[in-house]
Amino acid sequence: MNFTRWSARLPGTQRRNSAAQAARAAAAQAHQTSDKSVETVGDGSGDSTDDASAGDDSAGADDGAGPGRAGAGTVPPARAGRRDAPSAAEAESSGSSARTATATHAAPTARPSPSGTARTNAESAAAAASAHVTRSIDALSVHDLLGQVPALAAVVHGGDHRIAYVNDAYTAVFGPRSQGEAARDALPELVELGLLPLMDQVLRSGKPRTVKSRRVPRTADSRDSRDAFYTFTCTPITADGENGVLIFAAEVTDQVEAAERLRASERRQREAAVTLQRSLLPQELEQPDDLRVAATYQPGGTEAAVGGDWYDVITLGAGRTALVIGDVMGRGVRAAAVMGQLRTAVRAYARLDLPPHEVLQLLDGLAAEIDPSQIATCVYAVHDPNEGLLHYASAGHPPIIVRDPDGVVERAPEPTGPPLGTGGWVHTSCSLPLPPGGSAVLYTDGLVERRDADIDTGVTTLERAFAGATGSPDIVCDRLLRSLGITAEHDDDVAVLVLHHPARTGTDAELFHNAALDLLGGTEAAPRARAFATGVLSSWRFPTELQDLGVLAASELVANSLQHGTPPMRLRLRRTDRRLIVEVTDGDEHLPRQRCAEAVDEAGRGISIVATIASAWGSRRTPGGGKSVWCEFALPTT
Repeated sequence: MNFTRWSARLPGTQRRNSAAQAARAAAAQAHQTSDKSVETVGDGSGDSTDDASAGDDSAGADDGAGPGRAGAGTVPPARAGRRDAPSAAEAESSGSSARTATATHAAPTARPSPSGTARTNAESAAAAASAHVTRSIDALSVHDLLGQVPALAAVVHGGDHRIAYVNDAYTAVFGPRSQGEAARDALPELVELGLLPLMDQVLRSGKPRTVKSRRVPRTADSRDSRDAFYTFTCTPITADGENGVLIFAAEVTDQVEAAERLRASERRQREAAVTLQRSLLPQELEQPDDLRVAATYQPGGTEAAVGGDWYDVITLGAGRTALVIGDVMGRGVRAAAVMGQLRTAVRAYARLDLPPHEVLQLLDGLAAEIDPSQIATCVYAVHDPNEGLLHYASAGHPPIIVRDPDGVVERAPEPTGPPLGTGGWVHTSCSLPLPPGGSAVLYTDGLVERRDADIDTGVTTLERAFAGATGSPDIVCDRLLRSLGITAEHDDDVAVLVLHHPARTGTDAELFHNAALDLLGGTEAAPRARAFATGVLSSWRFPTELQDLGVLAASELVANSLQHGTPPMRLRLRRTDRRLIVEVTDGDEHLPRQRCAEAVDEAGRGISIVATIASAWGSRRTPGGGKSVWCEFALPTT
């Protein structure tokens, strides 16, 4: 198809051509009328002087109509200077003026009236002005518009998108293309870029469509080795009932590379922030003898700002385990830094073996000192396998959820105190049953809180999910995340800590034993304690050396309690798969401390002896009043 003929049918082109033709026709008619008027005036009577004068006037009018000459009724010099070349109407006008002058000189007896001469000059000037059409955008062709732009441009028409035109920029990128061929065969680059279905859609809908940042490989002779990126816009066009598509592509390589550099920088920043966050969390959870624990942390969203969620598992000795989970409000490095300081402080306070509410009291004061503008929620819980209880204190944190061996789920009551950092409040401790076979989950609000739902709804959903989540704590963590819809795009940090107190049966039960003896005091208490320890340790088939060390430790701890404590007293021996625990409780709250006894001292050596022979020892106050002093011996590995 001849594009020159078809391009004239583009929208608006036919209207502009018709207007230009009408202007030229009007100008020609005006000049014809002017010629007839001059001839009519020449037929009148007059003397030779008037004829010469009329001839001079005609010549003057003819001169004024010429290009670059100023005169009455002519085009202003500025406008005339803008014209590149006289149009056909202007040439015809000049010819008509010349003919008029010739006719006037040929008839010396003709003498037009002054009014007729002025009218003739005015008509000639009007004709010249009408014939002059200033070159504007309406007069530009498709070649003029698309041929000079640096962007890629192509025009196709028909249902099979036959090529009508491609500009030089398009040819420079994809090579020359033949007009009249179907785009599927002649424009393979559009097929590879997936634009043909889009062009079909544009033809059907009559609406433009755009695809962004499509990769276009450079040609072999290109000086730039980078792949180029173009944004393609397909616009519908119509001419004489035939539809087509204008394909316009602007290069956005620099913008794409800048955006990619920005995304890479954001990824690096996020990776650094997440690395910082994870480095502040436990690299490996401690695995207590009587619990199976697992935890997971997932940063929220794709932003570089991380949150302040943390968790920890701390073995306290005597079989007891502390479990901590918390959340510093806000996001960013500052929140992570506060979290790291609080986590370190929790581990230090836990070594004091304080009750849960006292640990939170200390954390509350520390949080206010670290950053008064930051607050944090936290749960600190201690599991005691001898009692089968989970003692806890909550500082504004979501409630612990406990599941008993029968699968019944129980939610902990309201928090026992406000968030950390508020100051001036007294926290309290509570207890939940966690017998063998039971499980519990501690979590941050990112797991259950949603923007479009109340947090109680999320906690209820978590209870249902936890009731049916079976398996190891690792598996339970994953199932809870899936049940609550936590994905990589979740907009808040999530930390989950799952613990399970397994029920020992069969061969496994032979590795876990408990034995206790109540002592009422008196001189017979120490001999009874030694006899009891000897019998129990022998029945547990410990090596002789370990039996002797266990009996010596029990004797020293009972003697210390008889001298410095008050009844009632109790001796407890506990065996796990990894250690032997000796523990003595009494009714006095004064905690012993290790000191160096002088050579002449008759007392003060019991705790030093225990610290020397045992793997670890410690003391703590009991919830009902009194204290507990314990020591541990690591069992030999087989």
